[in-house]
Amino acid sequence: MSNFKLSIAGLVAAASLAACGDSVGEQALIGAGAGAAGALVLGGSAAAGVLAGGAVNVIYCQENPGKC
Repeated sequence: MSNFKLSIAGLVAAASLAACGDSVGEQALIGAGAGAAGALVLGGSAAAGVLAGGAVNVIYCQENPGKC
């Protein structure tokens, strides 16, 4: 994997953690967007990225509300 793709993936991951959202819907939407962007940059399935990103961001924010 090229350094450019790794840099973009790192930025997407940092952005998704920096903006969790205030409601469960916002958390799912932000996570889905970050997951889709990460999947596209890494050459994966955008649909899988949307599902995984949305779910992971909601779970993370619900388990760690002080970090969002």
